[in-house]
Amino acid sequence: QVQLVESGGGLVQPGGSLRLSCAASRFSFSTYDMSWYRQPAGNQRELVATIRSGGSTNYADSVKGRFTISRDNGKNTMYLQMNSLKPEDTAVYYCNAEHERIASLIYWGQGTQVTVSS
Repeated sequence: QVQLVESGGGLVQPGGSLRLSCAASRFSFSTYDMSWYRQPAGNQRELVATIRSGGSTNYADSVKGRFTISRDNGKNTMYLQMNSLKPEDTAVYYCNAEHERIASLIYWGQGTQVTVSS
């Protein structure tokens, strides 16, 4: 059974940093485009950042210059380094995997809570 397991969430003060991890198993990680989404309470899920199987990246305007997405195909793990955190970054963060060519192959993690508050 495919698994995506997020970790690294928690409570942090404004201006602080967190590093999220997404550990993948039971699928060919290197052939998937990987993304982080987030869902603030009472709001829709939104795309935060994507790193494609080839390594190219893109970010939501709201996190550009503060967040960095990366992946380690040898460890089947994706990361999100979040710096200069703001209260509006508070959300449940989800890991997403989409096959580079087969649109129907999509997987989600269970989410990890990030709370930015003083």
